[in-house]
This record gives sequence, C-alpha cells and structure tokens, in this order.
Amino acid sequence: MAKLIYVSNVSLDGYTEDAHGNFNWTAPDDELFAFITDLVRPVGTYLYGRRMYETMAVWETEPDLAAQSGLMADFANVWQAADKVVYSTTLHAVSTAKTRLERNFDPASVRDMKVSATSDLTVGGPHLAAHALEAGLVDECHLFIRPVLVGGRNPALPSDVRADLELLDDCRLGNGVVYLRYRIPT
Repeated sequence: MAKLIYVSNVSLDGYTEDAHGNFNWTAPDDELFAFITDLVRPVGTYLYGRRMYETMAVWETEPDLAAQSGLMADFANVWQAADKVVYSTTLHAVSTAKTRLERNFDPASVRDMKVSATSDLTVGGPHLAAHALEAGLVDECHLFIRPVLVGGRNPALPSDVRADLELLDDCRLGNGVVYLRYRIPT
C-alpha cells in the first residue's frame, strides 16, 4: 500500500503563513529546492486544497517559471508528471492536466487511492492535511522547519489530533532550515 505523506514548510512557531497570509519566507535556496524536488520526485499523486493547488499550478500554467533555471525546470517536470486531486467547493474548474476536482474530502476514497496506488501520495495545505490526519490517513510528516517566527495563521498541524510520532530522518539544510521526517504509527 502506498503512503500518504504530509509535506509542509513550517515557521519555528508552527505556521504555514504569516498573519497577512504571506508565505514568502518559504522561498528556497538552490540546495533546499533540489532537496524538495528529489523528495517529491517519486510521488504519483498530490492531494491539494484549493489554495495550495492555485499556488502550485503555476508550475504548469506559467512556463516562464520553469525557464528560469535547470532546478526550476526539473521541479516543473516532476510536478507535471504526477496526478493531482483538488478538493474544493468553490473552484469551478482546474487549469492543469492530470488533475481532477473533488467537491468533498472523502476518507474512504483516499484509503482506496492508497491501496491502489503504485507510488506514494502527498497531501498539501494545512486544512486538507488536518482532515487527513484526523481521519488517520497520514503515514508520514515531512516538515521543513524555517528559522523564522511569523505569529501567523494556518497552523501547520491541527491542535486537536494526538499522535506519537517516530523520527525517521533529519537533516540540517542551508539557511538554517531543518528537515524532519516522522512516521505516524498506526
């Protein structure tokens, strides 16, 4: 069975964006960008909420972005190769290939995806990840802890879920970013 992996940039105080909704403090340097690309390279399906999907869709809808560097072109190719499932009640249509729109998050459907998938899935965005964590669907958390306090909104992890995590890997990256990989025992 494939794993469902939550991947997120997180401020040291636990948020995915600052109080104004900005996440410009998550811009990666080349080392981190290459690390993230290699991390998601084997992923077959991305599960997104609307906002995360709209943020990530530029890797297909804005070709000039990939043309900026070899690293960016590599990430764009990796992103475009994977299937995407977007959960949204407000989005009217998707703008990228290999993407389907679902109106509601259905834990049973995600379980079926995990069983039938030949490669791992990721869940992106704190709200959708919270639903997946609450449903007991997330197998691992891959967190990029940023050395910044943003006093923000949208905590990376839900406050009402209790889970004992097992540290599988850690790595100190450039600019003080720490990568932590945890398994959620079932």
